[in-house]
Amino acid sequence: MMKSETDKGGLAKHNRAARVEEITNVLEGLITAFILAFVFRSFIMEAFRIPTGSMADTLMGAHFRMCCSQCGYKYDRGYMLDRRGSETDTIPSGNVRLLQSRCPSCGYESPDNRTAAVSNGDRILVLKCIYQFFEPKRWDVVVFKNPMKPRINYIKRLIGKPGETVEIVDGDVYIDGEIARKPARVQEELWMPVYENDYQPARPIERSFNNHRWEQPFNTTGSAWINDKTEPALFNLDSSPEQINTMFYDTSAGNGFRTMYAYNDTRRYGDLPLCSDLMVRFYAEAESAGGSVGISLGKYETTYKACVEFDGRVSISRVFGGEEEELTSRTIEPLSVGEPTFVRFENVDHKLVLRAGSEELSYDLGRLAGDAGERRTDIEPRVEIFGSGKLSVWHVSIFRDIHYTEARYANGGRGGRAAEGNPFSLEEDQFFVLGDNSPNSEDGRWWDDEGIGNNGIRYRKGIVPRDYLIGKAVFVYWPSGFRFNFGKVTSRFAFIPNVGRMRFICGGSDD
Repeated sequence: MMKSETDKGGLAKHNRAARVEEITNVLEGLITAFILAFVFRSFIMEAFRIPTGSMADTLMGAHFRMCCSQCGYKYDRGYMLDRRGSETDTIPSGNVRLLQSRCPSCGYESPDNRTAAVSNGDRILVLKCIYQFFEPKRWDVVVFKNPMKPRINYIKRLIGKPGETVEIVDGDVYIDGEIARKPARVQEELWMPVYENDYQPARPIERSFNNHRWEQPFNTTGSAWINDKTEPALFNLDSSPEQINTMFYDTSAGNGFRTMYAYNDTRRYGDLPLCSDLMVRFYAEAESAGGSVGISLGKYETTYKACVEFDGRVSISRVFGGEEEELTSRTIEPLSVGEPTFVRFENVDHKLVLRAGSEELSYDLGRLAGDAGERRTDIEPRVEIFGSGKLSVWHVSIFRDIHYTEARYANGGRGGRAAEGNPFSLEEDQFFVLGDNSPNSEDGRWWDDEGIGNNGIRYRKGIVPRDYLIGKAVFVYWPSGFRFNFGKVTSRFAFIPNVGRMRFICGGSDD
């Protein structure tokens, strides 16, 4: 009996010791996990939320998800914390009044008497250790401490590096006097819509499309091009292979080429500068063996033409002063009759690129400011589509490049730092940054105060010092999600992930 009680006591002590050891192991694991998470967050990767729209449309701050009630085009409209009287990064949980917005495709101006839920800004992952081992690259999206208020983090695109001279000329970035071309992946992120023909209004007679009724902006008058109302997204041509027919994009009917952001306030649209770096794309289908299809883009006093002939010859030419000069050409596989071919032509950063199917033809205009001709801000860009023979064209879209504005709020006020005629030279360990939403971004152009450092150190106005760089933005892991709706009940928080907008953030290149 005594032995049995002793055995039970020993077993109980053993069980208590085992439980203590298990709890200790769990605590050790939790502490280790906490330390690793802390180290990971502090030195490797950290999550941030975008509070404002200075990097739209690349990264969204608090915003409304819009769908044009006329044409169905989806876009985002900034919540505009400053106009709402809200504190930074604070948004309401319920529906609020929408500000007036303007569709970036059909130009429909939505009234501001509706309400909608506000979506949170994008949540991103920032790689914090990368700049300890690698030099920052131009066009990286970087997170850094605001030099004037170091406790606040900012996010912008890195434009200028130590030892370089930065100048903004007609919306393009010049480094040491030569244009800085954007890497292909970055460029694809930065194209902005001017018009997409697949999205056409349901009620075009309303007088709210750029203050007039809507009409097809591609004008076919005087040509054999036909845009049948029964198939409004399709353009047909039936002519002889030798007869060139041209239709042009009429800005008096559709959106113009000013640097409008659907994300921003629409009231200053008329003050914005023109953007002449454009891209046009569509699908073309040859219905006969002979003929051609092409795109013309006008910049300043020069017109650049890209032509795809059905027999396989592709070319790029320049028209100036009434004289046409072929710049480059080559031969590809002939277009197959009855099969669609993707055609795209762009004039961006002083480089012309024609794509026909999987083939590409390019021409470098040069990197100096005058290589694209005399700058003329009074001449509106021009877009034309031309062709001959029998063919169809559809999925027609026009896009413009990002255009870095030189004046405050882009309304003709004082020029900012690094504006044309006021180049900005960077010294050792100094960087220059700009926001993708250039007309609505507080960045290196406008910082009027010196940066604040430790021990009384002051940093030069307009720069980000190297030791204020936090890291590189690499991934949008949680775009603004969706609220759960059940009958008349709507969840307060948008906890359903928007998987389709999760994406990598394209960074830079020194090319």
